[in-house]
Amino acid sequence: MPNWNLSRKPIVLAIAALSTATLAMAQSVPASEAEGSRLWFIEFAGKPVADGASVAAVQAEQAAFRSAAAAAKVSYQERRAFNSLFNGLAVSVSAAERAKLASLTGVKALHPIETIQAPTPEQAAGSMIELSRALALTGANIAQNLLGLTGAGVKVGIIDSGVDIDHPAFGGSGVNGTTPFPNARIVAGWDLVGDTYNADSTSPTYNPIPSPDSVPDDCGGHGTHVAGIVGANGGGLKGVAPGVTFGAYRVFGCNGSTEADIMLEAMERALADGMQVINQSIGSGRQWPQYPTAQAATRLAKKGVVMVASIGNNGPGGSSPDALYAAGAPGVGEGVIGVASFDNAQVSFAVNGTPYGYNPSTGAPLPPTSGSLTMSKTGVAGQPTLPATAPDACSPLPAGSLTGTAALIRRGACSFYIKAANAQAAGAAAVVLYNNAAGAISATVVPTGSDPAITIPVVGITAAQGAVLDAAIVAGATSLNWTANGVGFPFGTGGLISGFSSFGLAADLSFKPDLGAPGGGIFSAYPLELGGGSTLSGTSMAAPHVAGAAALILQALPNAGLGREGPIVGRNAPPMINMLTRLQNTAKPKAWSGNANLGLLDHAFRQGAGMVDIVAAVKAQQFVLPSKISTGESDAGPTVQKLTLRNDALVPVTYTLGHVAGVAAGANTQSGTSYNISGVFDAPATVAFSSPNVVVPAKGVATVTVTITANASLPNRALYGGYITFTPQADGAPIQVAYAGFKGDYQSTQVLTPTANGFPWLAKLNGTSYSKQAAGASYTMVGNDIPFVLLHLDHQLRTLKQEVLDATTLASRGVISEQHYLGRSATPTGFIANGWNGTTNQGTLPNGSYIIKVSVLKALGDAANPAHWETWSSSPLTIARP
Repeated sequence: MPNWNLSRKPIVLAIAALSTATLAMAQSVPASEAEGSRLWFIEFAGKPVADGASVAAVQAEQAAFRSAAAAAKVSYQERRAFNSLFNGLAVSVSAAERAKLASLTGVKALHPIETIQAPTPEQAAGSMIELSRALALTGANIAQNLLGLTGAGVKVGIIDSGVDIDHPAFGGSGVNGTTPFPNARIVAGWDLVGDTYNADSTSPTYNPIPSPDSVPDDCGGHGTHVAGIVGANGGGLKGVAPGVTFGAYRVFGCNGSTEADIMLEAMERALADGMQVINQSIGSGRQWPQYPTAQAATRLAKKGVVMVASIGNNGPGGSSPDALYAAGAPGVGEGVIGVASFDNAQVSFAVNGTPYGYNPSTGAPLPPTSGSLTMSKTGVAGQPTLPATAPDACSPLPAGSLTGTAALIRRGACSFYIKAANAQAAGAAAVVLYNNAAGAISATVVPTGSDPAITIPVVGITAAQGAVLDAAIVAGATSLNWTANGVGFPFGTGGLISGFSSFGLAADLSFKPDLGAPGGGIFSAYPLELGGGSTLSGTSMAAPHVAGAAALILQALPNAGLGREGPIVGRNAPPMINMLTRLQNTAKPKAWSGNANLGLLDHAFRQGAGMVDIVAAVKAQQFVLPSKISTGESDAGPTVQKLTLRNDALVPVTYTLGHVAGVAAGANTQSGTSYNISGVFDAPATVAFSSPNVVVPAKGVATVTVTITANASLPNRALYGGYITFTPQADGAPIQVAYAGFKGDYQSTQVLTPTANGFPWLAKLNGTSYSKQAAGASYTMVGNDIPFVLLHLDHQLRTLKQEVLDATTLASRGVISEQHYLGRSATPTGFIANGWNGTTNQGTLPNGSYIIKVSVLKALGDAANPAHWETWSSSPLTIARP
């Protein structure tokens, strides 16, 4: 195929942040916008219990730390202690005291305790998009109806906002407050927070004090929806694995946010309760596999628990658009199944005999399933490719100009609500919104304040569909016919990657996400007091499809999720197969959502191995290990990987080896307050095999070597990937191994990229703002009058070291702190604020003039190579204690 540049402009949505113009003039920034908090994980050097340490040894190490902290007179507040999945503490500590903690003996690392927003998936009214359609996309319906699988006997832990105990989908009575806990279906669980808990300090309902009760019920809705996808069985709903039993671990209150240490506690409790599968449809974006929740999830996987986590909703079409390396923890953990989202099959209307799959909009009535409307349009005649900023229907339209019609309106320049309200005021009977970039629209048209409600159906379609309809309307009278029919690609986005689904890779270039499942437009259970059912979209909805799939597989093959992948040391036996291998080998990659008609596969580092195929995973008798390949940096040369094929059948199998590339993506770029991808490319890697064919004997193994070389035409810092295929020459299912990697030198990625207002800063905290300081700034070191360094991190980093130099001699006066495995700033204007209390590892420094030097070791950098470090030094500052 030609090396086309398939560059496309990602969707950029407004984010609450400082504008570029404001930043250019800013000499102060609100302290509330600093990323991070006063809350930190302290990781100790010793192993946790899951890695072989005794409880006594872990507790002794933690006790020694407390004694050392007391002797050093460090002021902090302990929140939680962790033994089994993580050896460490969660603490609250001021910026001034944090450096002291980090310098104490036995401390391996400090990690910020992330405040994690409750997932905010798009919500559509009613049940237009059915769960049964999603089950058909993964083969769950066949597994239930033909293979007789229900997940019976498998325990699935749901770490989320709780589960509605009374909902009939989970065996409840249907009346609030009347179902006992535990019960036949929800057999275990804990409420860790209570109704009023909310960790979001910017929320009017902020309340960081947990007040749990004895029942992990759900007043938010997210956890109930997730649990319904896994295993609803009643109230007119049937999930993927309707026979499972649940553990419910509540980490959210009715509103707002939670914190990562609460999530980690829930993981330890789920392990203690014997959960065989754990679903975690929440996470912290742009993180490393070394983040504590990812470490804990990895240890769960090593102990034989199938750990499933959503990869995140930070795709270009999400509510918080982001670019590459946005995958979140715990989904980035090694052995954790990080899940991407595909759109569900959609309900459709028909025009000129062609179906158009659509997404109903939140805040508008559901469309009918029959009837016709004449179509109209509000854009310039014959110009469907108006610029993204074109104000299509952003101003009031002539009265009666759209009477009785279905109005076609292009996205851009104003809110979906304004467009729908203007069309409604002009007499429209329905609105069809079409996108200005790849992917479908999941619009919200909920009014604010005293604005009138939208009382007509509003639906969203893709840019390509909109262009066709625009041309049809220009050509003559066009009728829209409502139907109840479900469709997928090519008549909609069903079966294609969702616009909100996050891109990988992980910060260490490990292959993430692992695979995908339906998450765009899923109807499932909802708390009874909130209506009992709702349609939501998100990777939150995709992960439970995989958790349910794992339960079905475990019922059929009880040992399928146990043990480590690969050969058993010292034993002449076939390599072991775990759940991730089984699912990845049998998944089905899908077409590129940017233009599926080109016949190209989507990014391997966005869809993973592809859509989960439950029936294929259950029936598989042949496997390839490893099931995914991280090729790393191409500057290190081609990747050479030995692959082992295992055949459990009674007959030999001969495979023909092949390769299919996915589209590549250019490096991250900044645009206002969001990150974007610089381009999309059809530039396949070169893949060579040690043999074009391989014969795997009955009940035996064989090996083959594959060499992967990045395409030289790709720009530096691009990500590329694809699929190595093993096609049987006789009957049998093909197998695949997904791969992805980085083009060029990974250490060429800049971390301390200057922002519009010139971060890094030497700053002072004045009330609720940080103000930039000029040379000679003086600090009393009393209270918050200490130096702060404000840093923007444009990429994940391996080590952040801060030390103090004598301003006159430039001699080192000691290290303030070292932090490891820090995530990227959420936006191009984001920053962290690190304070210095006047103490280094050499003691408390006297009054005088100093310079703070910041050194950053880049991701996967070699600490001995100066080229892998970036440095910045503050202007001279003065410590002037009274």
